[in-house]
This record gives sequence, structure tokens and C-alpha cells, in this order.
Amino acid sequence: MVKICCIGAGYVGGPTMAVIALKCPKIEVVVVDISVPRINAWNSDQLPIYEPGLEDVVKQCRGKNLFFSTDVEKHVSEADIVFVSVNTPTKTRGLGAGKAADLTYWESAARMIADVSKSDKIVVEKSTVPVKTAEAIEKILTHNSKGINFQILSNPEFLAEGTAIKDLFKPDRVLIGGRETPEGFKAVKALKDVYAHWVPEENILTTNLWSAELSKLAANAFLAQRISSVNAMSALCEATGADVSQVSYAVGTDSRIGPKFLNASVGFGGSCFQKDILNLVYICECNGLPEVAEYWKQVIKINDYQKNRFVNRVVASMFNTVANKKVAILGFAFKKDTGDTRETPAIDVCKGLLGDKAQLSIYDPQVTEDQIQRDLTMNKFDWDHPLHLQPMSPSTVKQVSVVWDAYKATKDAHAVCILTEWDEFKTLDFQRIYDNMQKPAFIFDGRNVINVDKLREIGFIVYSIGKPLDAWLKDMPAVA
Repeated sequence: MVKICCIGAGYVGGPTMAVIALKCPKIEVVVVDISVPRINAWNSDQLPIYEPGLEDVVKQCRGKNLFFSTDVEKHVSEADIVFVSVNTPTKTRGLGAGKAADLTYWESAARMIADVSKSDKIVVEKSTVPVKTAEAIEKILTHNSKGINFQILSNPEFLAEGTAIKDLFKPDRVLIGGRETPEGFKAVKALKDVYAHWVPEENILTTNLWSAELSKLAANAFLAQRISSVNAMSALCEATGADVSQVSYAVGTDSRIGPKFLNASVGFGGSCFQKDILNLVYICECNGLPEVAEYWKQVIKINDYQKNRFVNRVVASMFNTVANKKVAILGFAFKKDTGDTRETPAIDVCKGLLGDKAQLSIYDPQVTEDQIQRDLTMNKFDWDHPLHLQPMSPSTVKQVSVVWDAYKATKDAHAVCILTEWDEFKTLDFQRIYDNMQKPAFIFDGRNVINVDKLREIGFIVYSIGKPLDAWLKDMPAVA
């Protein structure tokens, strides 16, 4: 029986291994992590992450050929293939701070693999890593190998949160990069054989190591670039009276461009986009390509500009102050159908409003109060370190209350900000919300999920990103 072990039981490791176990009943799959609470959660009815369809997959396989354990060394030593899916946070100090990836966790995983291995192994990079990480890992393993042969493969994940299980069942592509040597080709084939249980062969792409590593960064950079492009257009639409939804639809019908990732919003979030672009910037700078680095930096600058613009619009519309005004925040996760708040634009928007002394009432169907308070008190990039190494919230933000109902959040509020496109926000009883709000009642739609005309009929003053401005808003221009 082939044995697979995955180090890291997070958003990538957990779902990916669960699907491999489901699709390959003759392979034993063990997910290991040093975090006892996380492993306990994977073994319980309350999984540590929310992802549609994940629970069903785990329940079908857990205890049969899918196991979750804290006995890291035992399972690594027994495995034929070891996936490494540990955090690669952005460095916060030292060389490359604010841009380069911190490979501390990767390096310690590699040293541990070398220490405990008694047989040849294929080591698979699953976390997003900077180009040439494989080479560094290879050096650590080779110099500590005690005669054991290791083959390093790069197998980047291309999961979108909220649709991860669907993406794993029917991937656009599975990418495997390896050394172009007989041993390398053999290792690539071994991993290819795992995926071939359910992925058509033409969808499994093989490349050299560096191409696989760079393809992941490039894919995320291109997707983020599309969002920043349409968000840049949304500012111009507001200034001219154009409608960004109509513009992006017209642009998206061009078959060379396509309609995906052209929705204007308050900004992109998630664990990968900003981190991967910063990484790309750092790699470009290290390779003497400052113009290329500057080009990719601009994608992040526009994203930050969009969040600032949104906050400025809120404050300017409400007589230039939100001090002591109740503002309801609907949605805190970075996108719908996930509880993930990593780099969510809601953090910067909330911090911006808190900076002007607003009182926030926050509702998100999947995000806990503890998580929201941590996010609002944590330093940038701290979220990407393992939980036990993150600073505990020194204090809660007193101007923030977290509630479990959209109507409670909006009661007596001066304004509502929609920051996540949860489907339930489209079907709220806005007449009821309007009746229970302070007047004038404002709605700032950061996701373009509501029917602007209907809400204006009810009596709301509405701001929707990239849409023609309400007469009121034209009289209260936002300073960008």
C-alpha cells in the first residue's frame, strides 16, 4: 500500500488529502500537524475550516484510509510520498522584510524529514513557495540524507476558497514540476499516478521545478491584476457616470479576455494574492529587474487605494465624520462561502472607520467574534504564522460589537457597509432595515450585490462601487 503523509493540516493540506483519500481508496493518507487543537478538530464533527462539501468527504474516509495525527515523525518516516504544506509567511524583519517569504517552517520540516527518514522518499512542495525553494530544500535533504535518496517535486495548489472541493474534484490542471533526470522523471510519474485516479491525463501538466514554482506565483499575480484593473476602472466610472458592471460585461465578452475576475469590489483579499505578488516583487528585485518589480507593485497599490477610497467615501458622505456613529458591517470574510479572513479588505475598512471613531456592529455568517477581534488587533502578516506563535489579542476593540444577525447589526445604525458578497445579503428585508435605521440612512455596497434602484426607492442613500453616483454623493465628494 502506498503511504502518503502531509505535513500541515490547514486550508491546503486538509481538503487536498481528504480528496486524495476519497479518490484513491488503496492509498493510506495521514495528515499531521503539531497543533493539537487543529488535529482534534479534524477528528471531530466540527472541522477547523468551513468549505462546502468538505465535511462529507472527510466523513466518508476518516478512519478508513484518511487519518489526522500529531505524531508527525512516525508518519513521515513511514510515508513513501511526503507533502509539505506548512506556512510560508511574509518576513516581518531582516533581509527582504515585507516582501520575501519566510522559509523558517519549511526549513525545519525539511530537516525533520531528513532526520526521521529510513527509506527513499518523494518530497512534494504543496504550499506556495518562492522560486528556487526546491533547490534550498534539496540541499538540506541531500546534506542530511545518510545515504537515503530524496526527490523534490513542486505541486502547487490552485484552489479557490469556497469552491475548493469542486476544484479538487475537477481541476483545470494539476501541475507537477520535477528534476529533468531519470530519478526526477520517475518521481513525477509516481505523483502523476496518484492524480490519474480521477484527473484526465491531459489535465496533468509536467514541467521543470522552477517553472512549476513560478507558475503558481504568476497565476495569482495575473488574477489579482485583473481585479486591480477593473477596480481602477471603477474609480473612473464613478467620476464619469459610467457603470462598471456594464463596462466589465462589455470587456468580458471579448473571448481573448473573458468574464472571470472582472467584478469591481472593495478590493481583493485571501491568503495568497498579496503575499505571492510581494514575493514576485522580491524575486524580480533580487534578479536585477526593478522595472518588472515596480509593475507588479502597482497591482497591490491599486488594491490599497480601493480600500482607502471606500473608507473616504463613507466618511465624506456622512458629513465628513463617523465619530460615535453606528456603522453596520455585513460580511467580514474575504469572499462568500468561506470563514477565512486572511488579508480580507474588511480589516482595512474597519480599521479606517475605527480611526475616525466609528462604532462598528459586525455580522458574518461564518466568522467568529474571537477571529474578528484578533484580526483587528493583529499586526500585518502575523496571521500567517502558526496559531501558537501568533500574539494573543492584548485587548478587544471596544468600539466593535459582533452580532449573529444582520437585522441586529443594522438596528439604529447610521450606515451599512456590505463587505462580503454572501448570498443572504441579496435577500434581506431592506424595508425593515431602513425603518430601524437612523436617518438619513446610508448603504455602501462594496460588492455590488444589491439592487441600487430599489433601495433608493425605499429611501436609502446608496453608494455602489463603480456605479453612477447618487445626487447626495456628488454634493459630498470624497477626497481620495
